[in-house]
Amino acid sequence: MSLALPAFGFGGAPIGNLFSPVSDQEAFDAVEAAWQAGVRLFDTAPHYGLGLSERRLGSALAGRSGYVLSTKVGRVLERGEPAPDTEGFAVTTDLHRKWDFSASGVRRSLDDSLVRLGLPSVDLALVHDPDDHAEQALAEAYPALAALREEGVVRAIGLGMNQWQLPLRFVRETDIDVVMLAGRYTLLDQSGLPLLEECAARGVRVIAAGVFNSGMLATDEPGGTFDYAPASASLVDRARKIAAVCARYGVSLPQAAIAFPLRHPAVSSIVLGSRNAGEVRRNADLAARPVPEEVWTELTSEGLVRPPG
Repeated sequence: MSLALPAFGFGGAPIGNLFSPVSDQEAFDAVEAAWQAGVRLFDTAPHYGLGLSERRLGSALAGRSGYVLSTKVGRVLERGEPAPDTEGFAVTTDLHRKWDFSASGVRRSLDDSLVRLGLPSVDLALVHDPDDHAEQALAEAYPALAALREEGVVRAIGLGMNQWQLPLRFVRETDIDVVMLAGRYTLLDQSGLPLLEECAARGVRVIAAGVFNSGMLATDEPGGTFDYAPASASLVDRARKIAAVCARYGVSLPQAAIAFPLRHPAVSSIVLGSRNAGEVRRNADLAARPVPEEVWTELTSEGLVRPPG
């Protein structure tokens, strides 16, 4: 794959009003702060705010160049009555999501995304969350994306999911370039290691998303949610032990959470979702701080993280 993936990326779900509204100005300022911090990888999807994230990101990036942009396919947006379930996004719209991993659905989804983004093409297109549509995604969505790659409509193709088992099938059975793996290779959850090892062996690049596991690792004192649900006592206890090791070396828990995935040779990038300029600057600052090697050595020796391989 000729596409170079920057190490640090901006995740566009929050500016699609994930959980709570974000104003147009706040969204623009978040993207501007990312740009000023040197971020050149931007990720979005039709799912994020029923197209709102794509529209806002496209507007904020208008007139700029030298960045990598990814969006996703698998959900097409159709007009109708106001959507009864916005799936966690605080939006009011007459658009509805419809699962569609057919070849025509993939092309329609991407065409619609390009209109919302105001662009003639994107760099990376990912099949999004085909958990219950595995066979159609393999038989129809993947070949459609491969054809679009051949046509030059996209430069690279792949898969974006919150699980590692189906992406492992894609890596073994197709010629994808990238896997975006959310939450399954983090400081607290390394269950996705079999996928990463296969990616490393086959030259498939991994973009790690969800590195805070929905908030569990986002603050110095672990707590909140793990994968958008209340965290178990055992997970909180493990996260606190990890935080204690980090603190002995002057490293914060979110700082270590950002640095950890990039230690694996298969991981080329991490993507962090931000809803305002302040969050962007805080994450960029944490990403720029080195983590002493002794942190990883101690975490591994205490059995708190699994080493690659």
